[in-house]
Amino acid sequence: MVYIILISYLALTFWSSLIGSKTKNETPESYFLADRNLGVITLFFTLIATNFSAFFFLGFAGVGYKLGYSFYAEMAFGTTLAALSFFLIGNKVWKLGKEKGYITPIELIHKESNNSFLKWVYLITMMLFTFPYIAIQPQGAGILLESLTQEEISSHWGAILLTIIIIIYVLIGGMKSVAKTDVKQGVMMIILMIAAVFAIAYQLGGLDEAHQKVFDIKPELFSKDAGGKYTPQKWFSVCILWIACVPMFPQLFMRFFISKDLKTFKTSTLLYAIIPFFLFLLPVIIGVLGHLSFPDLSTKKEIDYILPKMLVEHTAPWFYTLVMTGALAAFMSTLDSQLLALSTITTRDIYLPFSKKKISLQQQVNIGRIGVIIFAFIGLIIALNPIGTIEEIIKMAFSGLAVLFPTTLFVLHYKKTNATACAISIIVGELIIIGMNMGWISKESVLGFDAVVPALFLSTLIIIIGSILYPKNK
Repeated sequence: MVYIILISYLALTFWSSLIGSKTKNETPESYFLADRNLGVITLFFTLIATNFSAFFFLGFAGVGYKLGYSFYAEMAFGTTLAALSFFLIGNKVWKLGKEKGYITPIELIHKESNNSFLKWVYLITMMLFTFPYIAIQPQGAGILLESLTQEEISSHWGAILLTIIIIIYVLIGGMKSVAKTDVKQGVMMIILMIAAVFAIAYQLGGLDEAHQKVFDIKPELFSKDAGGKYTPQKWFSVCILWIACVPMFPQLFMRFFISKDLKTFKTSTLLYAIIPFFLFLLPVIIGVLGHLSFPDLSTKKEIDYILPKMLVEHTAPWFYTLVMTGALAAFMSTLDSQLLALSTITTRDIYLPFSKKKISLQQQVNIGRIGVIIFAFIGLIIALNPIGTIEEIIKMAFSGLAVLFPTTLFVLHYKKTNATACAISIIVGELIIIGMNMGWISKESVLGFDAVVPALFLSTLIIIIGSILYPKNK
């Protein structure tokens, strides 16, 4: 049964890629941006499927187990704030992309600032902090496949297998394949998570009764500060992080270019702001209810896998397999978009400027395909030799990408922005992120805020002062 479900899902994914390939992908806009012609439903689902990786399935339930419903509030409210930043950046990005033909974030920043130094600082930062996030997708997918097949397929071979499948369907159809696959994966994630919550709650006597039992033994899980763990500084840090980091994911930034019109983009963004209030609650419920069946989990690995533990404990094997296949969908829908985004950046912003001969549009597409393969295997190598826990990797990647936000905002909306000041602001911000993550800068020295707050504050200050003292003339 396990293999039948897995093979059926992978066959459906491959079929989607074939649909995406029916239209010729002979131009960069067609292959990389699906002809800038996505409608509301497709754009919305590709936004959520791209952004909500397997951390939504596994990480949310695990942190819900540890912190309770305050974590849900953090994620739901933070994602809604991120949607506001989509409006601040996305509207302008779409207009400039349509008007000037920009395909990558780097192209936009480079041409609008007319500064090569800023281009390379921005490009290196975006790629550097995206690579670790790419690696956790095959890493997690391999672990899940190993669990589903009762170790008949090892986590290493599972990661390799799924990476190869993703490479195939991205190569075939480009953004069209990715977007069409994201719709199916997004629907699958939502339906299966809803079903999982109700199936588990039913076995525990219903949602009301189960929650009352948890409240009797762990009331702090229902408090707004998780028993003192969510300080005002923590709340502020989280809100700032989500506003700044989410639109800076290269795979999400590129989706600002692909809407067929501005109304479609705004409608999809509004849905993105609303849906998480419901969607994020689901895995957290399972994590909280996990205290009834597994009250004494202590290690990080045990806690992170509370969702599959609850499914194994309270549902039939076929149902568990279906839900975990949904988690695989989450991994794949994030990884495919990351690979396409980085290969696009490599083609347009690294290869073309250094090429001594004129490259045809079809050659650009072919180079992008080669980039997909290269980046997939780089991510796979990192995944097979992980540099830290999933939570540590995500925290560093998100904070590092957030530092690009002030530069993006100023370049888009303030014509006299000094590009050199922007480049310096990114370097300083990243040094703060690295310093705090390495323990060189203490949290107490920045009044208990997370690294992203002082990094963004100083980055923004540097841009403002630099642009006042040395304004760019246009």
